[in-house]
Order: sequence, then C-alpha cells, then structure tokens
Amino acid sequence: MVLKKWVRSTLAFIWVVTLSFLAPVLAGAHCDTMDGPVVLDGQLALDKGEITPVLKWIRPNDEAEVQAVFKKTMAVRPLGKEAREVADRFFLETLVRLHRVSEGEAYTGLKPAGADPGPAIKGAEKALETGSVDNLTKLLTKEAAAGLNHRFHVALEKKKHAAQSVTAGREYVKAFVEFIHYAEKLHSAARGAGGHHAQAGCPAADGHKDH
Repeated sequence: MVLKKWVRSTLAFIWVVTLSFLAPVLAGAHCDTMDGPVVLDGQLALDKGEITPVLKWIRPNDEAEVQAVFKKTMAVRPLGKEAREVADRFFLETLVRLHRVSEGEAYTGLKPAGADPGPAIKGAEKALETGSVDNLTKLLTKEAAAGLNHRFHVALEKKKHAAQSVTAGREYVKAFVEFIHYAEKLHSAARGAGGHHAQAGCPAADGHKDH
C-alpha cells in the first residue's frame, strides 16, 4: 500500500513538473492558433451573438475592452462579407492578445490552423475527452525522467575530470548548474510554485532564479 501510494505521488509530481517545463511551448503553440480553444470559443461567441463563452479566457479587468470590441464587431458584421471578416478578425485578435497578456506571454499574432501542437497538448486534450490521464502520465513521466537522468549523468561524468584543468572544471560547473536548476525546478513545481495564473486558460511559463 505504501509503495503504491509512493508511485502515484511520484507520477503526479513528475507530470506536474513536466507541464511546467513545457509551458512556454504549450502557450505559444496552441492558444494563439486559429483552431485553438481561445479562437474556437471566440467564433462560437460571434455565431451566437453572446460574449459569455470567451470571458473565461481573460482577466476580469480586461472584460470591458473585449465587450466593447465584441459590440462593435456585432454591429459591423451585417454590412457584408468583407466587413464581417475584418471585424471578426479584429475581435479574435483582441481576445487572443488579452489572453496572452493574462499568461504573461507576448502576443505575436494569430497563427494558421492545422499546426501540430505536439504530443503533450494532444495527450492532454485526449485525456479530457476520454476521462483518463493514464497515457498522458506515461508520456510525461518518461520525458521528465529522461531529462533528469541525462543531466545527472552529464554532471557526474564532468565531475570525474573537474580537477584536471580550469577548462574541465568550468565544464563541470556548467553541467552542475544545469542539473541543479533542473532539480530545483522539479521541487518548486512539486510544491505548487509553478501553478498557472488563475484566469488563464492555457499553461503559462514559470521562470526560475539563477543559481
């Protein structure tokens, strides 16, 4: 029973940590695409004429700006196809920009649909669809363990030769710092320091201090 509990805790820990390392990639690869969840909800809001579906993606203090743009967009849409396309684009740009701000990320424009978001995002979405996180846990556990194991063995090997010369010593220090920072971030995420912003809808980046 104790062993099973330890295994479950370890898997959960590694899973959370891996997500924190992948966060910058996730945020940039999914939340600002034309087939990403933010834009899809934005298009749904436009089709229904109801802004509620998109408000969850932004911070409360950004609601006024989004509502104002939404109102103008809805007023322009009946004027024709071109007017509708321009107005819709402006609304979606505003929505995604403010969502990215809520994540602490730079907005670089809407990306085309069809880009591969990667196995982590696809696995996370599949987990929510199926109600099981087992496959995603296996994937992320493997990636996190591999990252830690690689940095450990590099640092260990460099340590063996650190006293041979200043250059060798510096190589060891570089590997040591990378390994320590990686382990430090694992511990920080496990304690909850790598959590996402309360009002953001996609994973956000979490910086770490210099060693």
